[in-house]
Amino acid sequence: MRSRTTWTAAAVLAAGGVLSAVLLTRTDSSQAADQTEPLSTAKVTQQTLKDTESADGELGYGTTSTVAGRRAGTVTAVPESGQLFHRGQTLYSVDNAPTSLMYGALPAYRRLSVDSEGPDVLQLEQNLTALGYDGFTVDDSYTDNTAEAVEEWQEDRGLPETGAVELGQVVFAAGPVRVDSVTARVGAPVGPGQTVLTFSGTRKAVTVRLEAADLRLAKKGAAVSVALPDDSVVPGKVEKVSTVIVPATGQDTEPTTELEVIVAIDNQKALAAYPTAAVDVTFVASERRGVLTVPVAALLALSEGGFGVEVSDSAGSRYVPVKTGLFAGGRVEISGGGLKAGDAVGVPK
Repeated sequence: MRSRTTWTAAAVLAAGGVLSAVLLTRTDSSQAADQTEPLSTAKVTQQTLKDTESADGELGYGTTSTVAGRRAGTVTAVPESGQLFHRGQTLYSVDNAPTSLMYGALPAYRRLSVDSEGPDVLQLEQNLTALGYDGFTVDDSYTDNTAEAVEEWQEDRGLPETGAVELGQVVFAAGPVRVDSVTARVGAPVGPGQTVLTFSGTRKAVTVRLEAADLRLAKKGAAVSVALPDDSVVPGKVEKVSTVIVPATGQDTEPTTELEVIVAIDNQKALAAYPTAAVDVTFVASERRGVLTVPVAALLALSEGGFGVEVSDSAGSRYVPVKTGLFAGGRVEISGGGLKAGDAVGVPK
């Protein structure tokens, strides 16, 4: 009967997982197991195996955007921090002329007038229609009919009725906004490029900073779980991933790159008690559904190479070679050897 020789592996890297301080047994798979050594056993299970990693997050309103002045003048009205705005409302005023919020992904970057063409024209016309103005075709062409609708809008907003939308008359955002901070002050001068305010979305979200090497965790649309300060857990989804350059902190350091991950949470009621809070976010790095698994400690290093398990049943025990897959939560995915859920495998006592 072949005797069993054991050793401890300080760290064995295999199939995307790390085995730490695992008791492995080198043996020949063609030999029967030594029955003089009593075995502890564990069951082969069929389950979903998830490799998860946690990171610190900050509950707030996600990333902020900056609104800069586009024309010179005197600030005559500004909002309060935390105030909410929707399409058509006035964000701030310069020389008593309002700057209105409209919805769209493309920032205002030029004067729009008759014969202008492009996606920014389409964006403007979609907003005019949503605000109740008509008489024009919603497309990417700024026509005389568009100009007439703009004149009506300008009259309602107290702006000069030119039929052209000047820079500074409109700020585009993805949707409703929440004012995060206000830099400009009523009565103070403002010029092009000067920051007036910053805003975010109106829904609470979690911001997580990850190292660039953790890009595999930050997949847009991936499901995550968020642990709140009261230990309750709410589901979330990766909404946005962007690269952030972190400046050097001293002469001997260099700028580094991080990932900024925004996690959206549908259950906003669960967040009502927390204006801001530190939270834990759990990402699923890898997932395998319906696979056979055994405790990592059940793996044996076979003398001919690879891994196996010691199967114990009414006929005795035997060594069975297996292929390993995902390692997670102290278990490992296995396949081969005719194994099935419920089989008993040997583990160290």
